[in-house]
Amino acid sequence: MDNVDRRIIAALRTNGRVTYADLGRQVGLSASAVHERVGKLESSGVITGYHAQVDPRAVGLGVTALVGIHPTDTADDEEVADALGELVEVESCYRVAGDEAFVVKVRVATVDDLERALGRLRRIKGVARTRSTVVLSTRFEGRPNTVDEDDE
Repeated sequence: MDNVDRRIIAALRTNGRVTYADLGRQVGLSASAVHERVGKLESSGVITGYHAQVDPRAVGLGVTALVGIHPTDTADDEEVADALGELVEVESCYRVAGDEAFVVKVRVATVDDLERALGRLRRIKGVARTRSTVVLSTRFEGRPNTVDEDDE
């Protein structure tokens, strides 16, 4: 992967619906050359998909919490992760170092829904306890990392 690929990725992370022609103008290549590079980035697993960014509140998910998952001494991390993935309220799951084994981002409609979701989290085999932080506001989220090679 070279600097042009990095610039293509940065542009796609900013606007996944950009045309190949516009993308080519941004990185100094023809539309066909950009199309070929994007195809290679997709087939090699660098680009794993495209999605719409949605305002959670607009779809009824007004409560966001970050929940630390403390494992039991006998917990199997893969089983816990699989069980976390089964919960529709869990939007993101991170394996972390420290006392907690995972930190998950939970999105629900109400605080009552959060309480029920936390109950389901705590009933997962291998979860000893949870620690929750309710998000009051989001300053930014999911922004693309557009670090240039020259900045490193």
